[in-house]
Amino acid sequence: MKILVAIDSSPSSEVVVKEVSARPWPNDSVKRVISVLDLFAFPSGIGGVGPVTDAEARAADALVKDAAKRLSHEGVEVATAVTEGYPPTSIIAYAQEWDADLIIVGSHGHSGISRFLLGSVAQSVVRGAHCSVEIVRERSVDRSAGMRILLATDGSEHSAGAARSVASRPWPEGTEVKVVCSVKVIVPAADPWFAVGDAGPLLEEHSRQAREYVEESEKMMRDAGLKVSSAVLTDGAKASIVDEAREWGADLVVLGSHGRRGLNRILMGSVSEAVAMHAHCSVDVIREKADTTSSV
Repeated sequence: MKILVAIDSSPSSEVVVKEVSARPWPNDSVKRVISVLDLFAFPSGIGGVGPVTDAEARAADALVKDAAKRLSHEGVEVATAVTEGYPPTSIIAYAQEWDADLIIVGSHGHSGISRFLLGSVAQSVVRGAHCSVEIVRERSVDRSAGMRILLATDGSEHSAGAARSVASRPWPEGTEVKVVCSVKVIVPAADPWFAVGDAGPLLEEHSRQAREYVEESEKMMRDAGLKVSSAVLTDGAKASIVDEAREWGADLVVLGSHGRRGLNRILMGSVSEAVAMHAHCSVDVIREKADTTSSV
């Protein structure tokens, strides 16, 4: 697994390094730490910028080397890189060139010449990356063992990819997975009689499908040796996934980059992006290599 860890000198990036260091990863994993010098932060034509950018470059180099040292386990070397440019574009381009499997970023970062982890930039990385992206937030509960992972599914192949990602990766001992599927029937405003005649049976049918989707992912988690539970949510995808994650005390939400369309959709790009940006905890948006689309 090729993991690109994108950092700056902000507290959010410190959380990223701590989380990546604390979590187990597949045995064949390789990591790279990158920081981006945002030269666009300076208006063109201003004199005396050279010494400042040189100082920032030296600071960024020291930053990534320190992070790499902390992320090296059992003698495994972690490579580093400092690039210049517009931060989200640079991160996405570097990840694609290196053929990364996962980009890990913080939810916020500094402003100024070395900024790149402001929410809008993290959002751009989620939206534009060719691979999976994890937005890391500090855990609200310091657990003595295991993690709480909320896995959202809608039965689509993209959701199956998210489930495969969870099942194939090592997790701390005692980790729990909760599989959820969200259903909601939208009543057409032009047809109020729809609510009387068809909404009930349609909701029942969608709920039945949701239970089937949940059971498929549950089996995958059990086969991987993970403790698993499940729930069918009925409040609409974006709000229900975010609310369920908070109420259950999830440490990580995992979901696919796309999903089914229609009345029972939950994992369309807008939903995965909304969950990634608004959840209280870390979020993995899984995009398998076969998915080459540039939008979530």
